[in-house]
Amino acid sequence: MASPKTPSPSSRKPGMRPLPNLIFASRWLQLPLYLGLIAAQAVYVVHFLLELLHLVEAAFGSQTALQALVTSIGYKSDVEIKHLNETIIMLVVLALIDVVMISNLLIMVIVGGYETFVSRMDLDGHPDQPEWLSHVNASVLKVKLATAIIGISSIHLLKTFINAANYDVKVLMWQTIIHVTFLLSAIAIAYTDTLLNSAHAKSH
Repeated sequence: MASPKTPSPSSRKPGMRPLPNLIFASRWLQLPLYLGLIAAQAVYVVHFLLELLHLVEAAFGSQTALQALVTSIGYKSDVEIKHLNETIIMLVVLALIDVVMISNLLIMVIVGGYETFVSRMDLDGHPDQPEWLSHVNASVLKVKLATAIIGISSIHLLKTFINAANYDVKVLMWQTIIHVTFLLSAIAIAYTDTLLNSAHAKSH
């Protein structure tokens, strides 16, 4: 009976030296940051539920809830507001959508960042694995974050335009300029990523 072959010294993978091992292990210092983002998302969930509760209560005639909504969206009117109107409902719904989009951004940063920079989650085959996570890397994550920021900026700009009478012209102008800047930045990031991928493909 032949004895099992023992791997030759040259085929064994050497262990990492202490200093590189320490540097590599330092990635776990990011873990508290991602846990902090999870806590921030929990705060957003509470805020969302409170705003939704105020909207439902205001729909049933609660003046306290209505005033809380008016204050939170910064809505002003020359006439005393005694019941919900279409503008208030629209602004509140946009605020709720804004919270959802920021929450989506947090999920991308938490899950994608942890998977890319800290440790693998081994979600292959999991029924709830996000579709985008299977091919995520630092470059893809950067483009997705830029796209999400544009979406959030769009919601803020739409809220401002709906409630434009309560804003100074300079505020409207600067919000538009900032939104366009975000848009151009995202286009530049995507274009740079395309060039890098093209150069990488040609090199192979």
